[in-house]
Amino acid sequence: MKIKLALAAASLSLAACNPSEPAKAPAADTPTATATVTATDAWCRPSPNGAKAGGCYVTLTAATDDRLTGGSTPRAASLQVHEMKTENGMMKMAELTAGLPLPAGQAVALAPGGNHLMLIGLTAPLVAEETVPLTFQFASAPAITVQAQVRQPAMEGMDHAAH
Repeated sequence: MKIKLALAAASLSLAACNPSEPAKAPAADTPTATATVTATDAWCRPSPNGAKAGGCYVTLTAATDDRLTGGSTPRAASLQVHEMKTENGMMKMAELTAGLPLPAGQAVALAPGGNHLMLIGLTAPLVAEETVPLTFQFASAPAITVQAQVRQPAMEGMDHAAH
C-alpha cells in the first residue's frame, strides 16, 4: 500500500512538472495468467556404488506452453534433460540442450526408455527408500522442487495390490 501511494505521489509530482500532460493515476493491479507447472510421480532408480550418474523420472503438466530447461539437485553436479531415440537401429541417449517442450495442459512423462532426467556427477549413490530433492527450471514458469523417491521401476503387468 505504501508503495502504491508513493508511486501515485511520484506520478502526480511528475505530471505537475509537465503541465501539457494530464495527470494519470497509476494502473491498478491486473491479474495475469501465471505460468505454472505441476510435477507428479517423481522417482529415481537406485544407483550402483561408484556410479557417477543416475536416472530420474517425473510427469510434468504445464498450465501454459512452456519448456523444461534443466534443473539442479544437491545430490549431483548437474541435472540434465535427456532423450532416448533410435538411430540406424541403435538406441542413443543425448541431452536436450534446448529443453523439453511442455504443451499447455498435456501431461509429459519422463519415463524409462524415453525422455528422462540424468543426474551427472553423483555425490553419493542413490539408495532405495530415500528421497532426493530435484529442482526443475522452466522457460516461463517459476522453478519447482519435488522430493523424488528412490525405487526400482514397477515391472510391466505386475499388480502391486496386497494379497
